[in-house]
Amino acid sequence: QVQLVESGGGLVQAGGSLRLSCAASGSTFSINAMGWYRQAPGKQRELVATISSGGSTNYADSAKGRFTISRDNAKNTMYLQMNSLKPEDTAVYYCNVVYTVVFGITRASWGQGTQVTVSS
Repeated sequence: QVQLVESGGGLVQAGGSLRLSCAASGSTFSINAMGWYRQAPGKQRELVATISSGGSTNYADSAKGRFTISRDNAKNTMYLQMNSLKPEDTAVYYCNVVYTVVFGITRASWGQGTQVTVSS
């Protein structure tokens, strides 16, 4: 129903910046919330940031003050601006969306992931 494609990952030095994009297609009008997760090698997937349909945002403590999540509804795209990157930010970053299929019933979709590598 909703398909997601991430882009913008790459290799940067510590202290650098990177902007991730997540393009949504399908029933985008039904999206309730979108978010970014990441998974480092040998670790579980963790929440980075979320943004609701109303624009409310939440950040993991590790991302606060450095990362900014935003949306462009006209382009059906979500962004994650990452500044002051640290080596511990190295991970595969995944876009996630929760959307309504019928009243009271939601479903989640995931993108394929984009690699972010931060060198020291």
